[in-house]
Amino acid sequence: MERKVKYDYAFKLECVELVLKKHYSDGYVSKLKQIPRWNIRKWVSFYTTYGKIGLLPRINQSYSTEIKLKVVKAIEKESLSLMTAGIRFNIPNISIILKWKKDFANFGIEGLQPKQRGRPISMSDKRKKSKSGKPLTREEELLKENERLRCENELLKKLQALIQARRNPKP
Repeated sequence: MERKVKYDYAFKLECVELVLKKHYSDGYVSKLKQIPRWNIRKWVSFYTTYGKIGLLPRINQSYSTEIKLKVVKAIEKESLSLMTAGIRFNIPNISIILKWKKDFANFGIEGLQPKQRGRPISMSDKRKKSKSGKPLTREEELLKENERLRCENELLKKLQALIQARRNPKP
């Protein structure tokens, strides 16, 4: 299943060419195309740095711990903005870089390690009840049967109430 892209490649290229070739301002193009100005600026920066490849969408790209650390250290050492760091390291989504900075500040290098995605496997084990090997006593068998019969009785009462409600609808 492919991720839906908000702006396709042709649209991005058209906006960038309006700015670079026709010398329109990014503000004018943003009003003309009704998109945020910072998107235009980002696309122009990626286009000037990486060419047409810089406008292609990236799908589910993962980054190594070393790259994450390199980006965070460069931001701290050189006082780079998130946008500048994203352009330099070819990371189009600055919110990812912001998350890396927060994780590094809170947890150090461990915060940049890849995390397991999805539900933990051990969750399914908690639902299973452990059955002991010993047989139930007569009293335990009777209590279990009693509980089963109570549930069955409740179910039948609710079913009967539903049948009555359908036969005699309220005006």
